[in-house]
Amino acid sequence: MTEIKPHAAHWGFFDAVTEGGRLVAVRPFARDPVPASLIDSMPATVHSAARVDQPYVRKGWLEGRRAGHARGGDAFVPMSWDRVTRLLAEETARVRAEHGDAAIYGGSYGWSSAGRFHHAKSQLQRYLGLGGGYTTSINAYSYATAQALIPHVVGTNEVVLGRMTDWAAIAQHAKLMLCFGGLAAKNGYVTSGGAAMTYGPNMRAARAAGLRFVNISPYRGDTEDALAAEWVPIRPGTDAAMILAMVQHIVALGREDRAFLATHCVGWDKLAPTLTDRTPEWAEGITGVPAATIQALAEQCLAQPTMLTAAWSLQRADYGEQPYWALIALAAALGNVGKPGQGVAFGYGSSGGIGNPRREMPGISLPATRNPVSHFIPVGRVTELLERPGGTLHYNGRDLTLPDIRMVWWAGGNPFHHHQDLNRLLRAWAKPETIVVQEPWWTALARHADIVLPATTTLERNDIAHSSRDRFVRAMHQAIPPQGLARHDHDILADLADAQGFRARFTEQRDEGAWLRFLYDKWRTACARQGFQAPDFDSFWAEGHVEMPPIEPHEAFTQFSDFAADPEANPLDTPSGKVELFSETIAGFNRPDCPGHPTWLTPREWLGAAAADELHLLSQQPPTRLHSQLDPGPIAAADKIEGREPIRMHPEDAAVRGLAAGQVVRVFNARGACLAGVRLDPNLTRGVVLLATGAWFDPLEPGVPGSLCVHGNPNVLTADIGTSSLTQGPSAQSCLVRVEAWSGPLPPVRSFHPPVIEEMPA
Repeated sequence: MTEIKPHAAHWGFFDAVTEGGRLVAVRPFARDPVPASLIDSMPATVHSAARVDQPYVRKGWLEGRRAGHARGGDAFVPMSWDRVTRLLAEETARVRAEHGDAAIYGGSYGWSSAGRFHHAKSQLQRYLGLGGGYTTSINAYSYATAQALIPHVVGTNEVVLGRMTDWAAIAQHAKLMLCFGGLAAKNGYVTSGGAAMTYGPNMRAARAAGLRFVNISPYRGDTEDALAAEWVPIRPGTDAAMILAMVQHIVALGREDRAFLATHCVGWDKLAPTLTDRTPEWAEGITGVPAATIQALAEQCLAQPTMLTAAWSLQRADYGEQPYWALIALAAALGNVGKPGQGVAFGYGSSGGIGNPRREMPGISLPATRNPVSHFIPVGRVTELLERPGGTLHYNGRDLTLPDIRMVWWAGGNPFHHHQDLNRLLRAWAKPETIVVQEPWWTALARHADIVLPATTTLERNDIAHSSRDRFVRAMHQAIPPQGLARHDHDILADLADAQGFRARFTEQRDEGAWLRFLYDKWRTACARQGFQAPDFDSFWAEGHVEMPPIEPHEAFTQFSDFAADPEANPLDTPSGKVELFSETIAGFNRPDCPGHPTWLTPREWLGAAAADELHLLSQQPPTRLHSQLDPGPIAAADKIEGREPIRMHPEDAAVRGLAAGQVVRVFNARGACLAGVRLDPNLTRGVVLLATGAWFDPLEPGVPGSLCVHGNPNVLTADIGTSSLTQGPSAQSCLVRVEAWSGPLPPVRSFHPPVIEEMPA
């Protein structure tokens, strides 16, 4: 019998079509004007041969090969739920008793579910917190550098990931939008809590209203054709130099907004003298952008209402603070911060819904649980955490003590996708005594774990999808039964909590259905306080969604408008209450890799210091999957070349190396190597190659650091170095590689098949 159930994923709302307990098709949400094709990969992915069908334990771990032994090459032993629950409860208690609560790392970073109740990280951290505590991580791989820096400068992170100047205001008032790093339409199809409305139509509406886009990026494809954006090719990692040169040119013309700088900013008197030699001619030698182009863009910003933005990817590079801080300085020099539809904000083309007009409404989420342990790390420093127990890490003016981690527990994420320098991670990954993973698929994380607990996918449970950037709250009806012996993360952890004596505190005596009603009713009550009467739960569940009140055209929102109108009455949450072009706080940290004002710092890896045969690798988000999710699906598979991830190269760069389209190549540097398939693209800046993230890590020799990744994961190549000692964000975009033809037999890609399974002798 065919059944149709409303559901949601990070890449959109949809109806799940099932027959005989299997997902056979998906249909886009009827209210979604531009549904993502990614939903079509879901049937093959949810029923993939890569599903974990029951609990498993690494054979070597059972035999006592634990801390100090490389993971990834062992066979796994199947185990019953009862036995693995007892074993894991005992191991958790042992680690806490012998090494303390901080010895458990529960960072668990990842995009596990659009559903707010079955959000794996939230469930795991609730369990670990109630059990005594854990070491955690803060910030996001996507914009960690900005999260640490921007509050020092403008007092809030809303300019990076919150309610920022919306597309309606930009379309009504701005005439020019400079997009450092572009505005990639593909990124608009994904968001953390599910979405029914991408930002694409709003960008196109702004173009139709007369907004002129300028794409300042190494890749023309970072804006879609419909925007008719002008392309300014630039060397990767040099945006700060170009922006500072634009500010210098404005000053040289005597056109800086001196009144705004005097009344709304502090530190201009200290920043301005550093710009004297930061001329457009100086920047041309660094960026490859002609001085005349830099001058012209600066003058065009002066001549018309301008919005400035930069992609999140810019701050995922060596000294990634600098282009963001410099862009704020440019907006300050123009004096347009808080003017209708103008100013500066970050990430418009980086994640779904950013810039969509929206009301400030309550969110739906699992209640947070206090963590009794105070230890944390910036999210991108997990390798360092494992490498240097007892050491210190400088972060944002603090010296963090790195605990001695004996157990790593991950749910709903995959560090072998997100993290850099995977071979270094592999070496550090051998140090803990026990690694636990809750995972639906045999990802690289599961293959490098000791205890693997099969988790259900969203399609196998009921939930509620919600994103603050979307107009809809979506009911997620269970579409298919749990596959194999998979269980919900909540149920797995409830049984573990029961074995340790705190089940009632963990579940609050609610099952899945009771939790969903509780979370929805709590949200509904909060909405009522803001004047919105949401339907009751039963009506919502039957209808499949709730729509928020629409935004009227006259309600177009510009960030910092109150501050711009009266900075004394509406101060920023900075020490001065103003935009800090020079931060006494940051200067007081005395870190040479992030001084007290925006500046140009030479990257550790960039084309300006490359050997003749080196290329700059950029690892962008793919259009064929979300991070590493859906990589087993048909859309990702159709994009691969000989089963490998494609690497985009300029035709002339390929010709110099004797390479042709469709050829498999070895991409390598001192950190590692992978195979990829050549795709020629004249829309790239010469010397730059693109290799998307998310191909499942597949080392030729599992468990051996340095082994060739045969599938094309770029993070065997990227550097695991903090952006600076201030922010400690990932610096993946600062990466030089060499590319050569692969001449040997092509090794098979084994990513989507289970590892070796063995029964233990009785």
